Amino acid sequence: MAGCRNGSQTTKAISREEGLDYEFLTGRDAQSRKRVDTAGRISEVRSGAFESYKEGSGNKGVKSDISCACHWAVGRASAEEIGSMWRASYVVTPGGIMVPPDSDICQPQDLAGSEIAVGYHSGSHFTTIQSLEPFLPRNQIDLKFVGSIWARVDAAVDRDVPATSVWGLTYQVLEQLGFRKIVDTTFMIAFMFPANVAAGDVQKYMNGLRRAQMDLDFEPEKYKHFYRNEIPERYKSSVDVLRFSTGERIVFLPYTEATHARTQEWLHERGLFEEDGASPMAAAM
Repeated sequence: MAGCRNGSQTTKAISREEGLDYEFLTGRDAQSRKRVDTAGRISEVRSGAFESYKEGSGNKGVKSDISCACHWAVGRASAEEIGSMWRASYVVTPGGIMVPPDSDICQPQDLAGSEIAVGYHSGSHFTTIQSLEPFLPRNQIDLKFVGSIWARVDAAVDRDVPATSVWGLTYQVLEQLGFRKIVDTTFMIAFMFPANVAAGDVQKYMNGLRRAQMDLDFEPEKYKHFYRNEIPERYKSSVDVLRFSTGERIVFLPYTEATHARTQEWLHERGLFEEDGASPMAAAM
């Protein structure tokens, strides 16, 4: 089963015991960096997780028998029959809208009209809107689409934008670099597999993840050094991964049809996939 991240001997043993062939791959997101125009200004990137699934027919950028992305993008791709959404479990990832240590921004209301770096049609895009709606009118939420996960870290570190929406590993990196969280953006991640992958093999994969999750919960210190495999060279010397938390966590509960319907309605109400961009939220972006 391709699409797994770099893994330990324990993970490999679990895969074998569950009857899976495996191939550990690093996705292109781990190699991403910010793009700049000829004048040196950060470029806008209008492509993200959903577009990767669409281009790859259910594969996320690389060959992946199973992959994951925010539940908004995966649910939308599933609704368009681009791939199949796994409904028996999901992931919860910590995240936040972060600002530099010396920023004048201290509370969510201070973000009104300030650019926030996010990834287009990806978790940071949708969770930033969701987390700020209790504090700001939609037309005051100003999103800057700068690309994938490490591109947003670049944008934050280089002070290209006043604030940056990050999650998972990149959230922990910015936190250790002294950035401050203005509002929490913890959100759900869902799994997707292409049409040619058997659901029975996905179940074996999930059985392995359940066992691996227990190992991580019991002895996290044994596995934190593997974070280094996912951090670009330009940031490795600036952080100590042994100080990180265990981060994302798999939840072995069903992602119900009702939850899927509510999520798609939430997207529709805000026009976040509308082609004409005519909705108030689309205009604000």
